[in-house]
Amino acid sequence: MKLDARSDIRHVSDAELVRQVLQGSDRAFGELVRRYQDLLYRHAERMTGSRDDAEDVVQSAFIKAHRNLRKCRDPERVGSWLFRIGANACKDFLKSKRATVPVDTMTGLASTDGDPEREAERGRVRNEIEEALGNLPVEQREAFLMKHVEGWSYTEMSETLDVSVPALKMRVHRAREELQVLLQSYGS
Repeated sequence: MKLDARSDIRHVSDAELVRQVLQGSDRAFGELVRRYQDLLYRHAERMTGSRDDAEDVVQSAFIKAHRNLRKCRDPERVGSWLFRIGANACKDFLKSKRATVPVDTMTGLASTDGDPEREAERGRVRNEIEEALGNLPVEQREAFLMKHVEGWSYTEMSETLDVSVPALKMRVHRAREELQVLLQSYGS
């Protein structure tokens, strides 16, 4: 199915979009970006701790994906392939810059009730959690965020990251243990 200006691209399969991109269709690549940019951005923002950095990481990931689309072995699973590229871009970014992780939305700490003492306490806790997450090894942070913030199953994580389920369970377990130790040290 050749895409033209009148085609409703939203109903085209990922595999067909990949085929069209490989034949030179910028419109098809634009649709892949539209389908997966929010997923990549949410992950990048939580990994980098910055909206601006997340935007840069996602843009870099899509540029790399476009250049390497021929290497996608399973066009039906291009979303997982794109996520892996985005996750690797996050890891590369974090290797070059130490980043904290925003936790407002994941912990409910962003809510306000007008009580200045509670707001100050929420701010203190939020800062401690962000610092603790920022101190986790990148692979543990990634697994922890995917499991406990994004709500992914271990099977989904395994397929996307190309890491075994037992290894991911261990990463999440170690992340939880390390977070407990770090958060306890902040409280003393």
